[in-house]
Amino acid sequence: MQHRGEIIREAVYKSGFPITALAKRLGKSRRWMYLMFDNNNVSLDLVLQIGKIIHYDFTPEIKEFSLSPTTLNELSTAYKNEEPSSEYWKNKYLKLLEDYSELLKAKKE
Repeated sequence: MQHRGEIIREAVYKSGFPITALAKRLGKSRRWMYLMFDNNNVSLDLVLQIGKIIHYDFTPEIKEFSLSPTTLNELSTAYKNEEPSSEYWKNKYLKLLEDYSELLKAKKE
């Protein structure tokens, strides 16, 4: 599998676009940018967004851009199915709140 973070890092360094300015345009921190460079599975949307900012075409380097729209849609659907549902996160959050409440009660005693 391609390491998208490394591909982006090389393109950003070649473009000469400052990392700080790129992070600011993306609404992220410099630290986040460097962590993203280490991520081998950066989202295609983010790759496109960075490409627009630094005026770079990632199409030749990232094979997913050369896939047909049908294949891209299938990959997108498969990715969405792997994500936990909002109900999962809601329940997880409520469980954490309950645990925290119990800790506060125990601390008062």
